Amino acid sequence: MVTTTPLSTSDTAGHAAQRADAATGDRISWVRLSSVLLPLATPVSDAKVLTGRQRPMTEVAFLFAEIATEEGHQGIGFSYSKRAGGPGQFAHASQIADQLLDEDPSDIGRIWTKLVWAGASVGRSGLATQAVAAFDVALWDLKAKRAGLPLAKLLGAHRDSVRCYNTSGGFLHTPTEEVLANATASLEAGIGGLKIKVGHPDSKRDLERVRAVREHVGDDVPLMVDANQQWDRPTARRMGRALEPFDLVWIEEPLDAYDAQGHAALAAALDTPVATGEMLASVAEHWELIRQGAADVIQPDAPRIGGITQFLKLAALAEHQQLQLAPHFAMEIHLHLAAAYPIEPWVEHFDWLEPLFNERLETGAGRMHIPARPGLGITLSDQARAWTQAEHEVGKRP
Repeated sequence: MVTTTPLSTSDTAGHAAQRADAATGDRISWVRLSSVLLPLATPVSDAKVLTGRQRPMTEVAFLFAEIATEEGHQGIGFSYSKRAGGPGQFAHASQIADQLLDEDPSDIGRIWTKLVWAGASVGRSGLATQAVAAFDVALWDLKAKRAGLPLAKLLGAHRDSVRCYNTSGGFLHTPTEEVLANATASLEAGIGGLKIKVGHPDSKRDLERVRAVREHVGDDVPLMVDANQQWDRPTARRMGRALEPFDLVWIEEPLDAYDAQGHAALAAALDTPVATGEMLASVAEHWELIRQGAADVIQPDAPRIGGITQFLKLAALAEHQQLQLAPHFAMEIHLHLAAAYPIEPWVEHFDWLEPLFNERLETGAGRMHIPARPGLGITLSDQARAWTQAEHEVGKRP
């Protein structure tokens, strides 16, 4: 007969701790930050330029974070800034990068909090958390790679592809004839929907452009418009009514991003759904939109709100209210996050970032497909290295 002695509670806890230590013994040993300046082939203008609030955009500044562990696992993430702020993101990230060393890369939530508090005197939104976002995305990429899964599968995908729409072909600086040609090219490339910019000081020109695109592509192609926050409340109501006949999927950012009350009133008054959220820089700011019923379609940007950890919190809030989801920009990240959202979402197609990576995302039949590659499925190209303005490393290079 074999006799066994029951383990005490303390023994059981000790064995569990030993198993946890064995499973998560890996530690972050190296971090590299890169400040990369992506030039745009043509200066880009939307309504903010035509109303004099901003200058045309000529470049996008990226903050890349590469993280490696003692056991050889690696991850890559990025944040970005348009027009201004890129050097500030890089400087902030450089000051807190050493906080990652010797941390367990699996403890992503705890690391996010640690990094935010390392720079808490400048706030828990905006530039500070956008710097943290690059690290956070890299840690999620690393975790999925270690599991041998695309990030969407690690998070729990609801689908293998996501509806996608093109934005980069419909900016206000682009002549209408070229917008129509771009629309044709996008549809032929397997992109399902089209978004064009509005918000011109002469509203008749907006309506003419929308009418031209709708007539060009037909009634069955999903079409969106984006006013980039340039209308006041009366103008938004008038334009919203005038745009109703074009059967739009949504009207984006009709009002100032922080005017939750105005967006809520507009959403209640129009049949066309109202979309907004891309310019907000925290979950708390998005919650105000959700709380007031200010958006039918929520458009968070993971790098802008602090990374994937924060995006997942926001997605849970949005799902609870049965909101549509259409993340802004950065399709290399947002494809995976949209695929894991229970309600059928959209993802925004921008080809601007393609020179930065060795891989390409595939589109077809109106959808963008999740790559089979583990993690985000991206690696930095030689061109990205050539566009690097500054680097900062901590720890031991693998």
